[in-house]
Amino acid sequence: MFSKILIANRGEIACRVIKTAQRMGIKTVAVYSDADRDALHVEMADEAVHIGAAPAAQSYLLIDKIIDACKATGAQAVHPGYGFLSEREAFAQALKDNGIVFIGPNPGAIAAMGDKIESKKAAAAAKVSTVPGFLGIIESPEHAVTIADEIGYPVMIKASAGGGGKGMRIAHSSSEVAEGFARAKSEAASSFGDDRVFVEKFIVDPRHIEIQVLGDKHGNVIYLGERECSIQRRNQKVLEEAPSPLLDEATRRKMGEQAVALAKAVNYDSAGTVEFVAGQDKSFYFLEMNTRLQVEHPVTEMITGIDLVEQMIRVAYGEKLAISQADVKLDGWAVESRVYAEDPTRNFLPSTGRLVTYRPPSEGPDGEAVVRNDTGVFEGGEISIYYDPMIAKLVTHAPTREAAIKAQARALDAFAIDGIRHNIPFVAAVMQHPRWIAGNLSTGFIAEEFPEGFSLPAPQGETAQRMAAIAIACDHRMNQRKRHVSAQMEGWRKVSFDRLRIVQLGAERFEGEVTEQGGAIDIAFAGRSVSVVSEWVPGEPVWHGTLDGVKVAAQVRPILNGVALGHAGAYANAHVYTQREAELAALMPEKVAADTGKFLLCPMPGLVKAISVAVGQEVKAGEPLAMVEAMKMENVLRAEKDVTIAKILAKEGDSLAVDAVIMEFA
Repeated sequence: MFSKILIANRGEIACRVIKTAQRMGIKTVAVYSDADRDALHVEMADEAVHIGAAPAAQSYLLIDKIIDACKATGAQAVHPGYGFLSEREAFAQALKDNGIVFIGPNPGAIAAMGDKIESKKAAAAAKVSTVPGFLGIIESPEHAVTIADEIGYPVMIKASAGGGGKGMRIAHSSSEVAEGFARAKSEAASSFGDDRVFVEKFIVDPRHIEIQVLGDKHGNVIYLGERECSIQRRNQKVLEEAPSPLLDEATRRKMGEQAVALAKAVNYDSAGTVEFVAGQDKSFYFLEMNTRLQVEHPVTEMITGIDLVEQMIRVAYGEKLAISQADVKLDGWAVESRVYAEDPTRNFLPSTGRLVTYRPPSEGPDGEAVVRNDTGVFEGGEISIYYDPMIAKLVTHAPTREAAIKAQARALDAFAIDGIRHNIPFVAAVMQHPRWIAGNLSTGFIAEEFPEGFSLPAPQGETAQRMAAIAIACDHRMNQRKRHVSAQMEGWRKVSFDRLRIVQLGAERFEGEVTEQGGAIDIAFAGRSVSVVSEWVPGEPVWHGTLDGVKVAAQVRPILNGVALGHAGAYANAHVYTQREAELAALMPEKVAADTGKFLLCPMPGLVKAISVAVGQEVKAGEPLAMVEAMKMENVLRAEKDVTIAKILAKEGDSLAVDAVIMEFA
């Protein structure tokens, strides 16, 4: 076995590979850019080598730098993770030419499958069902429009070397094709160093289902079940699960055998994923093959018990697969939430900055479920503008889908992050969504269920009453602390508090009478009494406890006269008053937010790539105003209504903070 390997990546996946290597007794080498000097993967590895400046094109994408680091440290093999150089044939070949083992498929398989155009040709030759499209090189926007007109709308414009939603656009008209072609080519060039794109038919109401395959260098290939990855935004996955609630055993076997046949046709010899677009009728078409470890691989590991990173290392070393197809058994259900540094209330725009608070839920058993958290960050660390905004992958595994979803919801409630915007409120809300719970999924789920964008849901019904009880419990604990303030004046009455508490929870009002019973407090609401037990202390960002014996977690942040709460996908400020305080609070005027309608504000920290208008220009609603790049994504900012440009306060090349004013309207 290898004695030392280098991980040519960063963040979560670098840490993930290091953990398995350590368990196998293999020493590890990390590489890092200027921005990652203090990163977690650098701390975890046995050695670390600096390879360049913060932009990926000046560090993680430099093949020569990776090879030099291998030679300097004596690393015998390289694991590429995902993204960056993981699907670059030239990288695998360069390692081979320098006597370094690539922990991934052979260069020929990467050439055949890693290139999205070539993979479709190979699939068609292997008689795999494929989506109608044009697989040749597209030279111009006009050429793309002609092709799209022939195929029929809607169409998907996709980078040939793409992945992770980069360099991908859906177009419903010829004008959208022309603009999408330009954006896809630009993103593809900056993310992958390859600006080729292709066009294919976009299947309406599709599901995204993928098969995990695993091959060795001795001709053996097996499949490890499927993953459902239909919950996406901007063509990037947000939630994944395994198995899929759509498939039956016969369809699973058919997809798996087709994926294996395709892998064998190109002599595939590592972990890889064959992606399919599936109809609601269980029909399916080959989409692409990713010749690397997928982001969402943990859900497969949880239901099969197979460590995919370990298998990749063993295969790269030349070992035969010790697992046959008959050995693969699917056990239970796994759900994964990708926790991103992005603001779901601002159309999921990236957020950067310091992680002032980072407290993930405890890993390990949670009743009948198991919690796993794969991450590459730490409290006090920075989320950089230069890389993918992923913070962590939160995974839960349980005997049934229902139990895995409930465990995921509890874990999200217990996941505390402050200092940046993040998408936990969104994925927590999805966990409560009836359509998600029913498994009635498609890649249009987010657009269909949140057509006006996402806003923090207000608590209702049972959720609202639980939050009211938690608010009263927090207030009671804070009042207990006040009763024990030292150096109170002798002869003066001690601090005391009324038993009646009035909770204003958003638009709802609850009245509860508090009675303390040993280690618990009983809260008598109208028509119901709730017993609350918790060891929470003021200052903790997560409240853990039981309500009538049921385990509950909630996000807690102090506010004036109460706490801000997040629980079960609902969020609200809970003001806790005595009866007299409630009477006075009702007389206080509400603070009105400032009107920012006359300004175009930068929605996230980023680099101004283009200003599309001039002072005095009249702009119609929907027309582009500017383009801001952040975390490898180009975001076009459009006019929300008809406006006239009065002032332009930013220029191309400027680095802007969130809410910086780009331009002013007349």
